[in-house]
Amino acid sequence: MTNTLSIRPFTQGDVPAVLALMRGLAVFEGYIDKFAVTEKDLIDHGLGETPRFGVLVADLEGRVVGIAVHYVVPWTYDLKPTVILKELFVEEGARSSGAGAALVAALKRHATAIGAPRVNWTVLAGNEPAKRFYRRQGGAPDDVWEPWTLAVPASDEN
Repeated sequence: MTNTLSIRPFTQGDVPAVLALMRGLAVFEGYIDKFAVTEKDLIDHGLGETPRFGVLVADLEGRVVGIAVHYVVPWTYDLKPTVILKELFVEEGARSSGAGAALVAALKRHATAIGAPRVNWTVLAGNEPAKRFYRRQGGAPDDVWEPWTLAVPASDEN
């Protein structure tokens, strides 16, 4: 018996599974205590009239086993969009199914379809298996740009 794997945009019926996978990533990356996304957030901001992000799901035999959460920066220096891969996560039991590679391939096709010449993402420091995975997909560390963060307190009005 062969496993049927398909990649597709998420639907409202996928929301509980998508949220569970997002929570799984939050546990893995160590920020579950700060995780605040709800099913309502996914519906309102991902499936509403003007979605703020997209989610591709890996469906294996009718069950969502992986996600690629992404959004688009409309343009930058070259007046072309950039796709940002915010979260890529495949449940542990499906990691040898090809779901991760299929999600990345689908995201590349999406980027091509909207005229985006690149997909950017960050990798958790020290996550060598993820780095090896991304290299196998054709990714590489950016040798020009380093990610930085500026924390902005809620009461800061500057």
